[in-house]
Amino acid sequence: MKKFLLATIALSFTVAPGSAQTPPFETAAPVAYLEDLSSDAVLFAKDADRRMPPASMAKMMTAYVAFDLIKQGKLKLDTMADVRPETWRKWHGPSAGSTMFLSPGQKVSVENLLNGIMVVSGNDACVVLAEHIAGTEEAFVNLMNQKAKEIGLTGSRFGTSNGWPDEGRTYVTARDLAKLAKATIVNHPDLYKRFYSKESFTFGTTMGGAPITQANRDPLLGRVRGADGLKTGHTEEAGYGFTGSAEQNGRRLVMVVAGLTSFNQRIEESVKFMDWGFRAWSSRKLVSKGRTVEQAAVQLGDASQVGLVAPRDLAIAIPSGASPDLRATVVYRGPIKAPIKAGQHIADLVVTSPGLPEQRLPLVAAADVGEAGFFGRIWAGLMSLFGA
Repeated sequence: MKKFLLATIALSFTVAPGSAQTPPFETAAPVAYLEDLSSDAVLFAKDADRRMPPASMAKMMTAYVAFDLIKQGKLKLDTMADVRPETWRKWHGPSAGSTMFLSPGQKVSVENLLNGIMVVSGNDACVVLAEHIAGTEEAFVNLMNQKAKEIGLTGSRFGTSNGWPDEGRTYVTARDLAKLAKATIVNHPDLYKRFYSKESFTFGTTMGGAPITQANRDPLLGRVRGADGLKTGHTEEAGYGFTGSAEQNGRRLVMVVAGLTSFNQRIEESVKFMDWGFRAWSSRKLVSKGRTVEQAAVQLGDASQVGLVAPRDLAIAIPSGASPDLRATVVYRGPIKAPIKAGQHIADLVVTSPGLPEQRLPLVAAADVGEAGFFGRIWAGLMSLFGA
């Protein structure tokens, strides 16, 4: 349908208006992406749509599928999964990469498997969970790709549950990894907080019977205030990568770096990148939650208009210390047809400024609008014939 520009809104809060430029930043990462989730502003993008192997960052999708099933009541954290001897044989020992040290024939809870996936990056944990959920890893991978499509990952495909090299069948983009991180944080906030920010996980015992504790490799934890996830990845093919997030003063950023050459370089570049995002950019509130921004015309409804309101406090990202000249426009695909539900996302507030990236903020319907009755539809048809 045709896109209509409904209204242009003058922003009264701008002080000393003028142009602003994106703050400069350089990184050794061949691929890098940073987004401000408070405003959906892309603060930095470097080869963000390149297809690349995700290594263990693919485990974020395995966790997301599990989170969805938990939310739907189809999977319970205290359910016990079986460690099949065949699975153990394939995914133990130095050649199998990271492990949570499962044992053949062991029963392990879904909760412990999720800790094993997100804290210690256990390849064995991913496959055991995948087989528990879908019967086979291949069937689980189908669920991963279905879910990827649902949340809009347009440049990614999954071939394994753990991101193990598979001759290029598994690939992602940095933009998609950030989108997956955002979906996890927004759609599953409680499970995100429960699993992703743990600094270590203890499971299994050594040959001498001592408990095995492994540290989370997240390079931001303990180094950047408010850091609470998500996932590292490393293979010889992919290099060192990381998808991470942190929240400071109600402002959340999501970052991705990939293709780095060492463990220490990943730490250095990740901390530098996230720190730049919080220091070089600031948040500017535009609209308070619940405020009506505009009215949109409704077609074939029992009301001719519906209010467009802010579903949350709407803010934009601007360079720190700048007061740019901002222009805001309400955009929607129209005409908007009834029925409409209160809270339905039906428009965007698009904010632009010279030298800065466009930022889109959601607007939702203020109230329900039902379909027009029989005579109302006839009247609307007649009005359209006469161009009214």
